[in-house]
Amino acid sequence: MRLLIAFLLFFSVLFSAPGGNGQNREGDFPSFRDDMDRESLRGAVQRSLEFLAKLPPDRSVGEQPRKITAAEVKESLIAFLSLLDLWDQPDKWNAEIRSRFELYPMSDAAEGEALFTGYYRPLIEGRLTETAEYRYPIYRRPDDLVEMEPGSVLPELRGEKVVGRLEENRLVPYPSRYEIDALGRLKGKGYEIAWVKDPVDLFFLHIQGSGIMRLEDGRQVQLNYAASNGRQYKAIGRLLIGSGKIPEQEISMQRLRRYLMEHPEERDALFAQNESYVFFRFVDNGPLGSLEVPLTPGRSIATDSRLFPKGALAFVVSRKPVLDATGNLTGWQSFSRFVLNQDTGSAIRGPRRVDLYFGSGHEAGMAAGVMKTNGKVYFLLKKKATGG
Repeated sequence: MRLLIAFLLFFSVLFSAPGGNGQNREGDFPSFRDDMDRESLRGAVQRSLEFLAKLPPDRSVGEQPRKITAAEVKESLIAFLSLLDLWDQPDKWNAEIRSRFELYPMSDAAEGEALFTGYYRPLIEGRLTETAEYRYPIYRRPDDLVEMEPGSVLPELRGEKVVGRLEENRLVPYPSRYEIDALGRLKGKGYEIAWVKDPVDLFFLHIQGSGIMRLEDGRQVQLNYAASNGRQYKAIGRLLIGSGKIPEQEISMQRLRRYLMEHPEERDALFAQNESYVFFRFVDNGPLGSLEVPLTPGRSIATDSRLFPKGALAFVVSRKPVLDATGNLTGWQSFSRFVLNQDTGSAIRGPRRVDLYFGSGHEAGMAAGVMKTNGKVYFLLKKKATGG
């Protein structure tokens, strides 16, 4: 009980984050130009609607910029779909959006910007049975893992989860990454669902939360997030920057991977400092975000699920990396587009963090790996009808 109370007290301070307000003046609106195609946007909106259709209309799906219900988000998405016929008429398109929607900035901080990063679905080599070469396990969700939702007791903590296992009727923390991988706390309990040969690939699979595994016969199976051990996520890239081993201006997923390959003697100790551990499952139509609907490359974003409305429509203005044929960063290109808030992540915390889903495979991974820049996010909600 003491542990649970401590968790609740800790989480309660996280809801003091600022939000925006929806009192828009004409000059507050961006120009709604979208660098992607209409059909990908339509499909992403439909997937959010699939999620919302399963919820009671009065269910709260977000706390920022105010308490927002499933019905509000659903009505907003349906109203937006009706405007897609104006896609090729930019003046009318912009006028209708400004007329029918309220914009809520993600952050009302002075600079009003969020940090954008990227994620993707890696392709890794694996096997469904253990061999001498493929000996690093991918675990499913363990049977003894327990998740509690303190929001049933403290409504302001809705969306939070406390994870652990029961030991003599007490909830205790679930084993850490070191305890699972180095000490073998789960080994031989039947939780293994696949094995890989490269522990670095496995670590990055944990960071991304989903992946495609290629088997010996060429078949591909899809791995998706199932649960986590509830431990704190710690970015090992920040540790290497702090120790002076990688200059901050050089940090990227590719640079981090290279360091791990060049310094195998440091690998396990670095991994252990990130106590967070992810458990996986096989899916047929992935990757699935936290809303349990498929993600759309370039259209799905992950934000802090404690704060922002799940499934909601947003408009983003930022920069995307420009890479050469070998994957080296050569510059940045400004872009803007509509996105859907369909995922979350243990590293995506606070009112000024956005993770953009880039898709699957090598090219998506190269772009996602260097994506780190500022930008603006505006959530769109249909204006409420006013009485006559």
